[in-house]
Amino acid sequence: MDNAAVNDIDKHDIGFLPVDLRGRPLVNKGKTGTWKAASFILAMEMAERMTYLGLLANMTSYLVFNMHMTFPQSSDVVNNVVGTANLTPLLGAFLADAYLGRYWTLLLFGLIYVIGLLLLVLLAFIPSLTPSNETCTLIMAAMGQCEHASGHQLTVLYLALYIIALGTGGITPCVSAFGADQFDEEEPSESVWLPSYFNAYYFFVTCGAFISLTLVVNVSESFAYKWGFFITLVSMVLALMIFVVGTPRYRHRLPSARLSPVTRIAQVFVAAVRKFRLELPRDGDGSLYEVFDRESAIVGSRKIAHTPHYRWLDKAALPSNEEVKDQEHDPSPWRLCTVTQVEEVKALMRIMPIWCSGIVLNMGFIQIINFALQGGSTMDRRVEAAVIPVATFAAAATILVAVALPLYDKCFVPLARKLTGHSRGITLLQRQGAGQVVMMFGLICAGTVEHQRRATAWNLGLEDNPLSPLPISAFWLVPVFCLTGLGEVFATVGQLEFFYEQAPDAMRSLGVAIFCANAAVGAFMGTATVHIINAVTEPDWVGVNINRGHMDYYYYFLAVLTFLNLLVFVWCAHRYEYKAAPKSTRRDIVLMKVKLEKNLQPDENRGTPVLL
Repeated sequence: MDNAAVNDIDKHDIGFLPVDLRGRPLVNKGKTGTWKAASFILAMEMAERMTYLGLLANMTSYLVFNMHMTFPQSSDVVNNVVGTANLTPLLGAFLADAYLGRYWTLLLFGLIYVIGLLLLVLLAFIPSLTPSNETCTLIMAAMGQCEHASGHQLTVLYLALYIIALGTGGITPCVSAFGADQFDEEEPSESVWLPSYFNAYYFFVTCGAFISLTLVVNVSESFAYKWGFFITLVSMVLALMIFVVGTPRYRHRLPSARLSPVTRIAQVFVAAVRKFRLELPRDGDGSLYEVFDRESAIVGSRKIAHTPHYRWLDKAALPSNEEVKDQEHDPSPWRLCTVTQVEEVKALMRIMPIWCSGIVLNMGFIQIINFALQGGSTMDRRVEAAVIPVATFAAAATILVAVALPLYDKCFVPLARKLTGHSRGITLLQRQGAGQVVMMFGLICAGTVEHQRRATAWNLGLEDNPLSPLPISAFWLVPVFCLTGLGEVFATVGQLEFFYEQAPDAMRSLGVAIFCANAAVGAFMGTATVHIINAVTEPDWVGVNINRGHMDYYYYFLAVLTFLNLLVFVWCAHRYEYKAAPKSTRRDIVLMKVKLEKNLQPDENRGTPVLL
């Protein structure tokens, strides 16, 4: 089909249809989309997660023993980088939804990611970019007594880490949403696979994490950190190559014609404030403004039915007397918005309480990974003659997730479906609540293990030697990481699917970015909580010397916080109403027009098109 034929079809009508890379509607979808396209995206995400988690698994130890930071300082750096990496998805979502589309956004930020990794590899390989280790022992490094990194060394380090955070942040909101785009929600034979896709997505993420916690971590500890960083660079390059190879099979969605979700949200609030004096009619949505000559006024969105929530926002869609009389000109969206645009904002406002209740959950995830590994470095990690790297114990969580996700999809869902009658077995909010319960027990388990580890150090008179090996097996960390992994199976996957599904059509990338921002706030709150706890405790619960601190109390405190948060979540979930699945009103008409245009050719004798 040529471009002229496409131009004859209103982009507002094709915005909700799958298109090819050049923005042309797909008539024959048989060669694109579904699992044959999603498999490339899943493989790319596995390689990308191997890269990112491989860096995180090594970063705390690298900052302590190579850049000579203390454990609390390195934890702050890791938390801040993780927080940034989970905030930058808002930028990636903005570009994807408004300007570039998800495919080109993935490529752009993938290249940025590679630049950051290259800079980090150079930092590790060039001796002048790291402080000297000639007179520094492991104990001196752990106590912060070695030569500190210079200003220019830290500049290169932070530049590399935050470029990586920008790159991974731009990829994160697009990759899961782009994979979900390969399944048509209005085709029953395809939409039924969406829940399985999100489980598969997290399964591949887990596989990437397992490779990073085994291969990358062991290479880093057995040889050098620089070779572990080099592996992550190679992994990211392979991820981009895999993604590009799948290009002919992808389905795309048009971005919203350079009108970003942020702008549309602002228009609704501005229009509602301007008309705050107007009285809403009793007939509900009968007097509210909506377009009828096309699918929607928003490219990439189907119409959304009016809801009674947040009634004051409906004033943004209430025409004034002057606007009712003026039928010749399109109204300014800063003064009058469509019902669909107002409902977009309502949908985001409804999910915000659920979003807030997930912050504490993510804070617990991050704190367990950061500090359990610190305590595990003093525990007995020997298996026969080999010493297992402490970060590899976290692979127990990835193994559990890799086993639990298929079992959840193939066993738990069918069984629960028979009991509840729900297509997913349990609702997305019930799944998140179950994950919070499991996470609470994971924190209690972490506190119990740390209490026993600390007591062992004091019984042996090693309270002033934070790196001295203790006769307590590091395999006690396995239940901690397994509970953390099980919590992810329920909570994290449930959150990802919830925010994608409940976000409006033209804000799907933003929905995933909101999910990522949850982890960002959790990371920053983790940093702030550590400083607050240390300011009011003596000795510091989270100190340089872990044996004199009280990490066990800190874990118990987080468990109590998680329990209180669970109560808030249950209340918010009870009040939440899932959005009604929008149905295209013009889909069949537009598809028929596309098919007719595709088969029209000019008649040389009459100069008019005829149907072949």
